[in-house]
Amino acid sequence: MKKIFSAIILIAFMACNNSNNNDDNSGNGEVSNAPASMSYSVVNIYPHDTSFFTEGLELHDNYLYESTGSPDSNKEGQTRVTKINLKDGKALQQIRISDPLIFGEGITILNNKIYELTWMNKKVFVYDLATFKKIQEFDWITEGWGMTNNGKSLIISTGTSNIYYVNPDSFKVEKIVSVTDNNGPVGNINELEYVNGYIYSNVWQTDYILKINAETGRVEARSDLKDILTKNNVSFDPERKEVLNGIAYNPATKTFFVTGKYWPAILEVKFN
Repeated sequence: MKKIFSAIILIAFMACNNSNNNDDNSGNGEVSNAPASMSYSVVNIYPHDTSFFTEGLELHDNYLYESTGSPDSNKEGQTRVTKINLKDGKALQQIRISDPLIFGEGITILNNKIYELTWMNKKVFVYDLATFKKIQEFDWITEGWGMTNNGKSLIISTGTSNIYYVNPDSFKVEKIVSVTDNNGPVGNINELEYVNGYIYSNVWQTDYILKINAETGRVEARSDLKDILTKNNVSFDPERKEVLNGIAYNPATKTFFVTGKYWPAILEVKFN
């Protein structure tokens, strides 16, 4: 399932990065223009449904909205969008897609509409925020991975280093920004969250969250969330827990909610 070909690219990319890191050192041993290290602290831990194969996460009016994929193509209804009570993790509203071949990806909320990407189906579904009724459908040009918005445009990742700015009414591409760091293009850009001129992004199959300049695409900082569950005494099934995926921002507290596929917890963190 998601995404064997991309994993091969990631391995090659990481190998290239390691080589570049060795060549890009200045005379004082520092890497030129490398992203800053972004530390974090955990301020709260909330329950998370361990049946959710998390693809997108968003906070809106103090409720979490989560989208999930369908890793088992024999099971119906695993692609869903759910409105969640953060405190107890209970589902308040839910959309389920019965077709097991529809693989849900990132979501975002704009103008009282929920936009949901699909992975390789090249479809975008639009729902009324209040009723969860499907009101529109768009075609998309390629794979869909992550999605956020800046209040005007939808912002979409496709598993490459490109981020697409898209008109929410026509779904036409307005511009494309390439994500880069001191080593060049950064691939596997996944779940997204736009915050005050920056895009925070998961990098698929890693524990990293990147802070990306939304205009230039430059990675300005990087946070390593490796072993975040273990470090915070959250019990999990190592045979079931999958990668970090899902990031949402709370503007009232200036904190982020992060989780992963089949994780038992959503962690509220503050990046420093």
